[in-house]
Amino acid sequence: MKSNSINTYFFIGIGGVGMSALARFCFHSGHKVYGHDKTRSDITNALICEGIQIFYKDSLNALPKFLLSEDIKVVYSAAIEFNHSQLSFYLQQGNVVMKRSEFLASLSNNKKTLAIAGTHGKTTTSLILTHFFSETKQLFTSLIGGFFNGNKSNLIKTGSDIFIVEADEYDRSFLQLYPTLACITSIEPDHLDIYKTKKEFLKAFIQFSSQVEKELIVAHGLPLKGITFGIDVSCDYQAKKLKKIKHGYRFDLKTPNETYKDVCLNLIGRHNVSNALAAIAIAEQSGLNASEFLHTLENFPGVYRRMNVYKWNESIIIDDYAHHPSEIRSVYNTIRNFYPLCKNCVVFQPHLYSRTRDFMKEFSIALSMFDEVILLDIYPAREMPIEGTNSKILLNNISKSKKRLISKTKIKTALEESDAKIFAILGAGDIGLEIKKLNLKKIGL
Repeated sequence: MKSNSINTYFFIGIGGVGMSALARFCFHSGHKVYGHDKTRSDITNALICEGIQIFYKDSLNALPKFLLSEDIKVVYSAAIEFNHSQLSFYLQQGNVVMKRSEFLASLSNNKKTLAIAGTHGKTTTSLILTHFFSETKQLFTSLIGGFFNGNKSNLIKTGSDIFIVEADEYDRSFLQLYPTLACITSIEPDHLDIYKTKKEFLKAFIQFSSQVEKELIVAHGLPLKGITFGIDVSCDYQAKKLKKIKHGYRFDLKTPNETYKDVCLNLIGRHNVSNALAAIAIAEQSGLNASEFLHTLENFPGVYRRMNVYKWNESIIIDDYAHHPSEIRSVYNTIRNFYPLCKNCVVFQPHLYSRTRDFMKEFSIALSMFDEVILLDIYPAREMPIEGTNSKILLNNISKSKKRLISKTKIKTALEESDAKIFAILGAGDIGLEIKKLNLKKIGL
């Protein structure tokens, strides 16, 4: 994308969190930006308020004539099928058409790029890293797959010297990237509708690691060579003497060159300490001095729908994007650590038929850890139903006797009827919209 020319972009699937960041980038770089999405959402509403026009009908008749020009540059989400009428038209006409991952690569591959990959932790790590760069007044652009609490924009731009991006493994998107530095937070099979086998999933991460120009930063224990990080293990960036505080942790940090005492993080969840270590490592390896940004972990605003803790009546609600069995286990372990004497209940909306099918056993084991289980129907996202896969079957596999399946509109009633004191509301679908209907009070340091 040439900075000295004004282009017109049309984003198909603009309401996606990754797509919306790119649309914002183009719009705030002076280009004309339009988009399509099938449903209205908080994201599309925010984009409209910023000045981007969005169309909700999948038809050529829904678009003004000038958007049918051969000069329109088109970016589409990997979730969009080729039979989408608008995408099909632009492809047949010969417009410049790119997948989101290709477009992101075109923006960042000629820049100093810091990329965060991994099955879990990408968004939180990216936002902690963004926080470090922002608090130390760096010139950078961060294109994020999530939002800071209290901020409706997933584009943070103070300059263009450095790009901070998430390297998403879905659809092998991250293989388009050739970053300067990269971090891999975790490698655990997911998206088996794309990769088919665990071996192919791992091979993609190995290939991604080979595309990193300089340092590769990896979680301790991963089968890759690089600068390592971990908690209470021998590695390059190590958190030691981890102590629980009211809404987070205090720990000592050992880096390759220094030891820092009493670092405070205002996020609960041991996995978030690991995410913070990853961000610290990549920030320092990129040239920042840890002594200048470590203190900012105390005022990190948190990530929307990532271990957000709320007060609701006399209960505690933990809202999290967890949609993989390992992420559900992490939430459970955090609850048992911070609220060991309280009865707990999980409200879970499974995300994708294929993921539910592929990890049916693992989901049932993870959910059975809770005292009470409330399930919603599967959120299909881009998928059609798969025969033999539904929430009722998952429910039957859960070993807890106190379990039920409800519609998402009954969440509030279900919470009121439960005698639990700690509720985990989990899922990557539209369950977050239902949570907003509750009168919640954010809890933090």
